[in-house]
Amino acid sequence: MSRSATYLEQEFAAISQTFDPPMTVARPGRQTSPVIFCSPHSGRDYPQAFLAASRLSPLALRRSEDAYVDQLFAAAVACGAPLIAARFPRAYLDVNREPLELDPKLFDGPLPAGANTQSARVAGGLGTVPRIVADGEDIYSGRLPVAVALLRIERLYHPFHEALAGLIAETHRQFGVALLVDCHSMPSSSVGPTPSQRPHFVVGDRFGTSCAAEVTRTITRALTDGGYDVQANRPYAGGFITEHYGRPHARTHAVQIEINRALYLDEGSLAPSANFARFAGDIDGLVARIAAMAQTWVTPPGYRVAAE
Repeated sequence: MSRSATYLEQEFAAISQTFDPPMTVARPGRQTSPVIFCSPHSGRDYPQAFLAASRLSPLALRRSEDAYVDQLFAAAVACGAPLIAARFPRAYLDVNREPLELDPKLFDGPLPAGANTQSARVAGGLGTVPRIVADGEDIYSGRLPVAVALLRIERLYHPFHEALAGLIAETHRQFGVALLVDCHSMPSSSVGPTPSQRPHFVVGDRFGTSCAAEVTRTITRALTDGGYDVQANRPYAGGFITEHYGRPHARTHAVQIEINRALYLDEGSLAPSANFARFAGDIDGLVARIAAMAQTWVTPPGYRVAAE
């Protein structure tokens, strides 16, 4: 059996054994809010075959995680909103990318027709199947068979987005409006020769195109009321998820929230810090404020527009 066939066989077994299903969807007993919360980068299930194929330690691989962000936003369910979270790690597959945003430096053989090999994210090594972890280290010691990427996309990427799109469509049908909140975390300082401290939060609305301005204002006000420093769109304006699902003209809104990891995490060990519980309480309050704002968009039962 060829190396490529062996690798693909191991990959298929790893996905089947580790990611069934590839995501968790926590739902309230009855959805009462038009908000959907999403945590695409907090997955922390690492297949042994992936760990064996990587040149990095498990801790180094985990530095790409939005560690525990799904736990921080767990209050969504109590507010009547679903929370979807990927189980696979970002270093393995990134669903906040186009489906075929693939890095030719990573793969043996030609990529499929339609692959986007020219995006800034691919140039940085952070395509749909990343070549590097967030701090710039190569994940693999050699190139991967293209079939491995396509298998991950088929078995994990597409099911995740089908589930997310289903939640959005279901919410829109029920309430006439939907708001997707895409939840992330960022390192406390930028990488470079002279690191600069980042704000506590960055709210990304694709420079005003992915959601109503009221969403960004509400989130910013909720956080600044709590004493946090908030920036809009810089350095994170929102990735593929925010851009793809945000359609304000169709009453489907999407916003991205980036949290400075120093607020709740020991960035060296990636263990929750002593401040985790208190900070999680602040996020509970943020979730409640978002849900309350979105509730004002819902048309009351029995209401009829005058033109009807």
